Amino acid sequence: MIANFVRAAALAASISLAASAAMAAAGDYAFEPVTAEMKKGDDVTVAIRLTNKTTGQPVSDAVIFKTRVDMAPDGMAEMVSAVEPLPSKEPGVYPFKTDLPMAGRYQITLSAKIQGEAETVTGKVIVKASK
Repeated sequence: MIANFVRAAALAASISLAASAAMAAAGDYAFEPVTAEMKKGDDVTVAIRLTNKTTGQPVSDAVIFKTRVDMAPDGMAEMVSAVEPLPSKEPGVYPFKTDLPMAGRYQITLSAKIQGEAETVTGKVIVKASK
């Protein structure tokens, strides 16, 4: 009976280790701009790519639930623009419509939930708006 218990405990431990090894952590994902520089203006489309850093593969099943666009890189974090999600046409690419009213650097902060991941993936991306 004790031998059966030990075998069952060993099996449970190995399954648990295998499951935790198969799951990635929030730090295993990266957001990056599809285009890092664009013209300033209203209703600008900004596309962000989400990839799994260990596999290099795009992540197409993420739910982006929090976004913010501001000019924090240029010392104007209070200069915030509204963000509207757009339909994606490419796996792992998440487009948004926003206003980039003046030339400068904008920080896009995103939070996402990825299927099968317990942690929220959060990232900051810098894009530049030019005249």
